[in-house]
Amino acid sequence: MTPEQKEVLKVWIAAGLWLAVIAIESTAWLSAENTGRFLYPILHFLFGISRAHFRIWHIVIRKGGHFVGYFILSVLLFRAWRLTLPLQVAVRWAMRWAATAFFMTMLVASLDEYHQSFIPTRTAKVTDVLLDSFAALVAQLVIFRLCNRNRSRMSAAADSIGSAS
Repeated sequence: MTPEQKEVLKVWIAAGLWLAVIAIESTAWLSAENTGRFLYPILHFLFGISRAHFRIWHIVIRKGGHFVGYFILSVLLFRAWRLTLPLQVAVRWAMRWAATAFFMTMLVASLDEYHQSFIPTRTAKVTDVLLDSFAALVAQLVIFRLCNRNRSRMSAAADSIGSAS
């Protein structure tokens, strides 16, 4: 196996492992009822949060978990597609990779919610798919910004050198 093939395998393994994490989070083990059982005592002990306030924080924590989880998935898929579908020119970002990562993340979010519709202790919500898709979009925008940050700096430096002459 060539070094390039090993690198491709590594990024796909990372994405696959993260998909496994999402699949585990989609089970009855991590339903709101079950996460509430261990989160409430911790937050009550650390911050003195009442049951009424915990309900709000529990939702915030769970939805924050959705956002972070699908943000990370989108980043991992971008990395995997960037190595799997190389372009003729050396670029750090391409719409092809970003769109594929975004739509794959959206598909995973949809399948995750569909799966949850069959679990009695879980609820399938379109709003969760929208939140997860928004996280994927934000991830792609962050990647775009980071990949083009150095190009902007180089252009500004070239402009300042050109104007100094």
